[in-house]
Amino acid sequence: MPEALIESNPELYLRSVMGSRSAGLKPFTDEAFAEYLRCLQLPGTARGICEDYRAAAGIDLEHDQADIDAGNHLSLPLLVLWGAEGTVGRCFEPLKEWQKVATDVRGKALPAGHYIAEEAPELLLGEVLAFLR
Repeated sequence: MPEALIESNPELYLRSVMGSRSAGLKPFTDEAFAEYLRCLQLPGTARGICEDYRAAAGIDLEHDQADIDAGNHLSLPLLVLWGAEGTVGRCFEPLKEWQKVATDVRGKALPAGHYIAEEAPELLLGEVLAFLR
C-alpha cells in the first residue's frame, strides 16, 4: 500500500517528507531535489524505501538485540553524526546507543536537521575528513 501511494505521486511524496523537516525544502537546490526525484522514480526505489522502514521496525531490532546479547561488537572506529535540530538527537542518545554495539565510538550533533549533507555540507565534510585522518 505505501509503495502504491509513493509511486502514484513521487514528487508530492518528496515535497511532503523532505519539506516537513525542520529546515523545510530550503536546503535543497533545484538540481538536488530533481536528483532525489529521479532516483525515487527508478523501478524498485519506493519498495526499497518501504522495506527498509519495515525491517527497521522488526527484523533489524531482533538482529541488533541478538548481537548485543551475544556480545558482538564492532571493533573499527565509528563516527556518529546527527543533526542537532533533527529527531535523532531529541529521541535518542546516539553515542550511547552506538556504544552498545561498538568499542570505539565518537561523534557529535551538528547544527542541522535531518539532511546534514544539504544543510551543513562543509561541517560534515570537515568532520568526516578529520575522522579519516
